[in-house]
Amino acid sequence: MYVWYKLVNIVVKEKKRRRNFRIGEDNHRRKPKAMFLRRVAVGATKLNVAPANGRFLLRHMSSRYGSTAEEREARATWIKQLNSPMEVIAPDVADIIELEKARQFQGLELIPSENFCPRAVMEAVGSILTNSYSEGYPGARYYGGTEYADIIENLCKKRVFEAFRLDPAKWGVNVQTFTGSIANFLTYSALLKPHERIMSLDLPHGGHLSHGYQTATKKVSLVSMFFETMPYRLDERTGYIDYDGMERSASLFRPKLIVAGATAYARLYDYARIRKICDKYKAIMMADMAHLAGLVAADVIPSPFEYADIVTTTTNKSLGGPRGALIFYRKGVKEINKKGEEVLYDYEDKINGAVFPGFQGSPHNHKIAGLAIALKQATTPEYKAYQQQVLNNSSRFAQCLIEKGYELVSGGTDNHLLLVNLKNKGIDGSRVEKVLDWVHIAANKNTVPGDVSAVSPSGIRMGTPALTSRGFLEADFVKVAEFFDEATKLALKIKAAEPKDAKLKDFEATVQSNKEFQSEISKLRREVEEFSKQFPTVGFEKETMKYRD
Repeated sequence: MYVWYKLVNIVVKEKKRRRNFRIGEDNHRRKPKAMFLRRVAVGATKLNVAPANGRFLLRHMSSRYGSTAEEREARATWIKQLNSPMEVIAPDVADIIELEKARQFQGLELIPSENFCPRAVMEAVGSILTNSYSEGYPGARYYGGTEYADIIENLCKKRVFEAFRLDPAKWGVNVQTFTGSIANFLTYSALLKPHERIMSLDLPHGGHLSHGYQTATKKVSLVSMFFETMPYRLDERTGYIDYDGMERSASLFRPKLIVAGATAYARLYDYARIRKICDKYKAIMMADMAHLAGLVAADVIPSPFEYADIVTTTTNKSLGGPRGALIFYRKGVKEINKKGEEVLYDYEDKINGAVFPGFQGSPHNHKIAGLAIALKQATTPEYKAYQQQVLNNSSRFAQCLIEKGYELVSGGTDNHLLLVNLKNKGIDGSRVEKVLDWVHIAANKNTVPGDVSAVSPSGIRMGTPALTSRGFLEADFVKVAEFFDEATKLALKIKAAEPKDAKLKDFEATVQSNKEFQSEISKLRREVEEFSKQFPTVGFEKETMKYRD
């Protein structure tokens, strides 16, 4: 039996040897597999694939490999759908977008955090760059096929340094963060331990939620849940930041980080003064220039980079780019210690690690490309002229409102926004915002010093970047001030007809039941729309609009 087993093995091995030998001979006569696949890739050889038993099998046809165009079209029915325009696939969504175009064209956009995105930027944001993942950083990605993502991200960084006139040896930047609020939170988490202390401008005094806000009974912002926060405030007599009060609070609170930044502060920050406070109490100085980035890039207001350790910003407000954010961090020598040794900043790895892999996944390559375009525009003479006009318009707008008897927090403005305190008019910001909206003027209610409710605040916040993008000049903002005044007077008239202790829903009900108010609103709306339609659109052509009237 054993001998028989050995004989069988010998025969099997001999058959395998002869088969392998024949295959070897064939390989000399035929093209290797790699060559065959390369020929398929360049179209020299075609494959014909036919379904059989639920699988796809190769079929040889007259020495040619491949399916016919008719077979591919019959099978791959989804291709036509994937290449169909929005008007065909989702006409309802297309119509909503057309209505939004009409709103932007016919109305007055006065929200200071909004702007009109340039056409070239939108082309990049809506491009095929949205298809790819590229987790990680240039040269160290976790995906293949990222060579162009690397090029775009490096180009974007280069243009960041050019736009803000920064030395790459002294500053680094992360361009991957999705929003300004995320950028701020990731900065805190990178540089602080949980429950370490942050000081920032109080929300009712013009601060931002992402700087940490809490009431006596609730931690409103997640920042205030993870870190201990303490506000500094305005001097309510002047409307300017109380820097002496900030220093007194810092001497008691001993913050690890102080934020110089706001969302509704119409004056410039004294960065030098805050730097001294930070140095005195060993705090990191972080400047959030989200609202001011475009003005800083154009060099028409002072820059925080001379003083701050960290600078964060959104990219879509005054800067005029796509929605996104930047985190800047200092590099190089921080100080010389007592031993005479150089101490280096250690922010780079901490910041980048917090963004990825600490919190975010793949960056949005389409938005990084859009930002690279916006930053290129930010280095042009036209951009500087635009930002100077933003300031001129803001100053003239504020002057007109003051002449009409409106009180502005701090008495005026040094930047792109102004904050109207309506207390002396006897009405709240919520009702005025509602009337403005009805007459096609976009602004937002906002707290002013002394307010206790963000739901029914006393202020209206307005800004000039968006309308300046459409070509508005100082004389045009005189007319805008007139429209605002008419809307406010109409709001007062409606309020006078409300029942006692009425709420906002009662204000709306009063209008719905009064044809005279409805007529006045319609009249003012028509005037606003006819005025607005005189100006150019941004990002799309009037002629392409579905709803122009």
